[in-house]
Amino acid sequence: MIHEKITIQVPGYSHQAELYTYFLGRSPEMRPERKRPLVLICPGGGYVMTSDREAEPVAMQFLAMGYHAAILRYSVSPAVYPEALLQVAKSVSWLKEQADACGIDPDKIVVMGFSAGGHLAGSYGVFWRKPFVRKAVGVDEAALRPAGMVLCYPVITSGEKAHEDSFKALLGDRLEELKEEVSLEKQVNKDVPKTFLWHTQEDGCVPVENSLLFYQALHKNGIPAELHIFPEGGHGLSLANEETMNNDGSGVQEACQSWISLVRKWMETI
Repeated sequence: MIHEKITIQVPGYSHQAELYTYFLGRSPEMRPERKRPLVLICPGGGYVMTSDREAEPVAMQFLAMGYHAAILRYSVSPAVYPEALLQVAKSVSWLKEQADACGIDPDKIVVMGFSAGGHLAGSYGVFWRKPFVRKAVGVDEAALRPAGMVLCYPVITSGEKAHEDSFKALLGDRLEELKEEVSLEKQVNKDVPKTFLWHTQEDGCVPVENSLLFYQALHKNGIPAELHIFPEGGHGLSLANEETMNNDGSGVQEACQSWISLVRKWMETI
């Protein structure tokens, strides 16, 4: 396995992100010429931290499926929009640069996020082709294009069902000025990649309407989308098993554990 920590620095911005790679090694016994899809994981944390529970345990699941994985520890408050978004773009372009050396299929890079990390991944999905992203990273569109998105109980809307603290941390003093711009259900366009979403009906932190609003916008724009809503379970479940449970023992929800196998099947369509 190639496991490295790569510093991600966007020109003109003061903060640095850290990209952790988990690339399966090439063996002469196992199709060394093979290029594998990759999942770029953005953990949640309300744009004030990045959760360990939504990072390496999730990456290990994708490695077991035969995919490469990478975890982006993006900049959080006091860093503000669009710095973390541009760090995702820089990471995607860097990963595509490594495609030949590391056996990555550059046309099958999926951006994945949890909660506020889901908002970040979703932001990349709706904004990746915008001129300000290309200009900041200094690459062409092909180097930025994502193959898909996996959004896990994502923060989406800045409207009535908003997780307000995430937007306060993301936008800082420009909250009122920019909150409509980063309300993602209003920004869906024809360039958004195919998307997998899951949420729980009982989520008391980020209401399920966030995923519903985004799905409706995807459907309206003809973007292939798959949405799973589980009737039970709170927020921040990650894998919903004992491996990712909280210190107090919460966060285990057997009925939700199937989401990872559902994503595995969905990934076969990328």
